[in-house]
Amino acid sequence: MSEQDDNFEELVLKESIVSAAGLNSSHLQIGIRGDPSLRETTYDRKRYKSPADNVIDALQENLLDLMLNRSTYRIYVGFNSGEIRTHSVFDPLRQEVHTAEKMADSEYIKRQFPAVSYTDKIQQMRELYSALRAGEIYKKLPAYWQNILNKRSANWQPMKADELEPIITTFKTLREMQQYYLRNVTLCIVQSLVSMQFNCDGTQIISAENYKSFLESNLP
Repeated sequence: MSEQDDNFEELVLKESIVSAAGLNSSHLQIGIRGDPSLRETTYDRKRYKSPADNVIDALQENLLDLMLNRSTYRIYVGFNSGEIRTHSVFDPLRQEVHTAEKMADSEYIKRQFPAVSYTDKIQQMRELYSALRAGEIYKKLPAYWQNILNKRSANWQPMKADELEPIITTFKTLREMQQYYLRNVTLCIVQSLVSMQFNCDGTQIISAENYKSFLESNLP
């Protein structure tokens, strides 16, 4: 690569909050400030029970099944609205949308999401990346971007299966917090990240390995 490409590669990796390489070891948790009006009116807004709250126990159980034993690699849970978005390794460019009530039904989960072992799901991801790298369009990318993606492919490690349960089983606890309760969460096993928004302000992006420390520092 040219010197310019080297500089571009370095900038790409530094500029993004979560870059092509994910969070590095010195940034295991990142906070993004949001709309200050949310922070300033936290205590004035009345708390309402949502459709997701009504089925939270079954929902947690089914979300864990979804991530461990089925085709989904990424979920978004909007607790206030009861909206759940999923992404499948068998149709990775398309997003599906479901309601919390339906996702709390185990029979619905069985119909909607094919069973796949966690090991096979990870292998499917690796094959998808390999197919992208082999495409003619990929070869048209600037050299520095090819280098970034090749390194990520060579070093990529997904979220560990045993990291999922300690994360998903805390959703109910975080949702039941009195003032600064959980509003929505995104969980993705590709980059081993958890993205959370609380009712007060902003977004917290946490590495799965640092999740326990995040809770210990922030739970009352």
